[in-house]
Amino acid sequence: MPHSKTPLSDTDVRKVLDAIKGLRFGSVEITVHEGRIVQVERKEKIRLNISLKDLDPEASGEGNKA
Repeated sequence: MPHSKTPLSDTDVRKVLDAIKGLRFGSVEITVHEGRIVQVERKEKIRLNISLKDLDPEASGEGNKA
């Protein structure tokens, strides 16, 4: 399948870089149709350091002991 080199516009490059900027955990997905960027999707994950017992004392067995 032949393909032509379609130059990236400054706008396309800026949109991709903006999606990456500040991203610590996650992904950036670039969708290309016929050699052109048509969509940039950013998925960010926020890492928490929380255990189950921090959320619900009953779940850890430390609830009301009578």
